Amino acid sequence: MGDLLTIGTFARAARLSPKALRLYDELGLLRPAAVDGESGYRYYDPGQLEQARLIAWLRRLGMPLARIRQVCGLPAPDAAEAVAAYWRQVTAETAARGRLAAFLVDHLSGRNGAVEDTTTTLGIRHAARSEPGRVRTSNEDVAYAGDRLLAVADGMRGPGGDRAAAAAVDALKRLRTLSPPPEDLLGALADAVGDAERAIRDVAASTPSGQVVTTLTALVWSGTRLGLVHVGDSRAYLLRDGGLFQLTDDHTYVQSLIDQGRLTPEEAVSHPRRSLLVRALTGTGASPPDLSTHDAAPGDRYLLCSDGLPGVVPAGVLRETLAGSGGPRQAVDELIDLAYAAGAPDNVACVVADVVAEEECAADGTPR
Repeated sequence: MGDLLTIGTFARAARLSPKALRLYDELGLLRPAAVDGESGYRYYDPGQLEQARLIAWLRRLGMPLARIRQVCGLPAPDAAEAVAAYWRQVTAETAARGRLAAFLVDHLSGRNGAVEDTTTTLGIRHAARSEPGRVRTSNEDVAYAGDRLLAVADGMRGPGGDRAAAAAVDALKRLRTLSPPPEDLLGALADAVGDAERAIRDVAASTPSGQVVTTLTALVWSGTRLGLVHVGDSRAYLLRDGGLFQLTDDHTYVQSLIDQGRLTPEEAVSHPRRSLLVRALTGTGASPPDLSTHDAAPGDRYLLCSDGLPGVVPAGVLRETLAGSGGPRQAVDELIDLAYAAGAPDNVACVVADVVAEEECAADGTPR
């Protein structure tokens, strides 16, 4: 067999076991350079050591074998980006599970306000609007506001993007009549997102590319609690006691660089890949959304918006506008006017809602 290495020698050099090498052979990840016709014994070329080590490293990273096969078939620069994309996904999913675990710990230990104030029922005054921006010829943004549901979705430009965004929001509308109790909010939201994924998959099947993408950010009310579902780079904000708080994290490539300390928020504004999403709804279920619950109180004001608003309007200006004395309709109109004044290079969707005691709110969300 010349300069070929036996499976045992190759395994020791690669710091793998012969059993692992046999598995990689069976899965087509790493074929032997030669196989003895009589004994079936495997032999490897020393030049295969680098690939063997790469497979071992990816396995230690937790990457599924099917994905490892794809990475190993790529040129080195593309393989590096594929590994980075995989790790961004793992990090995001781990963070989402961490938030869910924290919620469950609080829920089971009674720290999440298990004794709910049943004497107060909250309602909302709301307004929603979506505009195409100054330079767009189509509008893939959807804004919806109802008595129990607020939602914004931003579909990717191209065939099917608008329908994917609409399908995502429509799938959540059934929560308006289900009225899940506070303890079931997360489960109800998760089920609704599953419905949204299936609806988006149907949209994708009818588009030429077979692929559509949309963000989704929504709030669902139950008593004095609200559930938040979020995936992508649309945002949810809370204005409370004069302070503006961002309730969502952007699922973007540049945000991952900021989180890693490799980019500042100021640098992110002009980054050429600032719009690249690392999580969104695609109909595949591959990007689980962030799910959380929050306490609502009279006097709170919520803003849901697509990235076309914060992309051109600074947070300080958002806070000042939301803190104004006008109602939700006036606030929505002013925010969109600000986006247009800044050039509105993207579509803009806004939902503004004020939390009030239910007796202060008419059935259509307007003040009594």
